[in-house]
Amino acid sequence: MYAISLGDDGAELCPLEPWQAEEFLAHVDRGREFIGQFIRLSDVVTDLESSRAFLQTYAERTAADTGRIYGIRTDGKLVGAVIFRQMDVEQGTAEVGCWLEPSAAGRGLVTRAARRIIDWAVEERGIRRVEWWAAAGNEPSVAVARRLGMKRDGVLRESALYRGRRQDQEVWSVLASEWRTERSAGAGA
Repeated sequence: MYAISLGDDGAELCPLEPWQAEEFLAHVDRGREFIGQFIRLSDVVTDLESSRAFLQTYAERTAADTGRIYGIRTDGKLVGAVIFRQMDVEQGTAEVGCWLEPSAAGRGLVTRAARRIIDWAVEERGIRRVEWWAAAGNEPSVAVARRLGMKRDGVLRESALYRGRRQDQEVWSVLASEWRTERSAGAGA
């Protein structure tokens, strides 16, 4: 399997596949409470069967070119992931998502990983608009969107029911032209 370096600290980005369900479940178990603050993953992946099914869903999305999942590893250990929750090549849109277990938070891993997959989507797949959805109270996720140079499109008030409570969802995005401009400006700095 291939791995893409995310920097000098040994962090890597690599695909996740159904055969890795046991490792994926162990990762979710380590971060279950932390991850579950804002996203459903911890409620969806609860045992080996559901872990395999979750990864199989993304294997099928990868095959259909409608989504993807990539693990974030530090020192070979799975500590998080970035995903294309949805990807519509014909329309030129994609939605990025992410999570980390607590031991990996605050190190810029999601930002670096998201940059890699957004570059790929824009340059290789012709994606014109990349979206980032976050619960309004999820400050770390909103901060990543800002670091990626995204603009807040708006707030969908009480649009998501999560664990019996209504949440506002912030929608952030970056257009391919903005992404390229930002990347060029960063390369010249």
